[in-house]
Amino acid sequence: MPELPEVETIKNAVEKALLGANIEKAIVLNGHLREIVPTDFAAKVENAHIAAFRRIAKYMLIELSNKQTIIWHFGMSGKVRIEPKWPEQPQKHDHIIIQTSKGVLIYNDPRRFGLVTVAPTNTLPQHHLLQHLGLDPWDKKLTAAYLLRKFFHKKCAVKIALLDQTIVCGIGNIYASEILYLARIRPDRASESITESEANRLVKYIREVLEAAIAAGGSTIHDYQKPNGDLGYFQESHCVYNKTGLRCPQCCCLLEQTGGIQKTVIGGRSTFYCATLQK
Repeated sequence: MPELPEVETIKNAVEKALLGANIEKAIVLNGHLREIVPTDFAAKVENAHIAAFRRIAKYMLIELSNKQTIIWHFGMSGKVRIEPKWPEQPQKHDHIIIQTSKGVLIYNDPRRFGLVTVAPTNTLPQHHLLQHLGLDPWDKKLTAAYLLRKFFHKKCAVKIALLDQTIVCGIGNIYASEILYLARIRPDRASESITESEANRLVKYIREVLEAAIAAGGSTIHDYQKPNGDLGYFQESHCVYNKTGLRCPQCCCLLEQTGGIQKTVIGGRSTFYCATLQK
């Protein structure tokens, strides 16, 4: 958390506010994140023009006019806010402050599992954070045949395969449960047991669930909020995630017999499913 929809929402908000701005000043208050922030971070970004924003998997990329790109990952609890001017007093857990000609971008991360770094733009395909990522959910190469091939060799629960960022990048724990529910596939099914029709359903719902989540501004479960402080509201549309014991929206089962939505742990991650509908 944040997952792909939340990162896309953050990226869109920061792009709307700061695209075309000049970076006037940058300061690293605490560089001890998941990876150490480069000591020359400020030197590489100051006096550059913000030329473009992109998202790759769960990373926000800010391309600069000096042919450098800021690579930003929000970890478990990272968030950004945009302020009109430099703060008189940084908030607790504010780690990086970037002043631009259009506003001040501040990175706050209580758990410090996120990261911020910078790299030459032309080296991004070979960067260690990006080079092993799988297909984007909207890549035309993401087909049933692709999933069947990857899942067959994975030899694990299909939930684990969906979370594998080297197969499809950007899917996190929340959305994997929702995708599998809509595709009517039990999360503990062996990945190599998935059929062609089920793989087609997975491709369909990977895209539909993520698109709906982006439109809703993401899911606020714990720490996530948009750069303006608003919360996402896709959690109001969750079918199974975090709804143990409830009846799922598309089921007419008797709760006293089925127990409703089940919770299990797969690969160390809480997983939710309807045992009546998912096979």
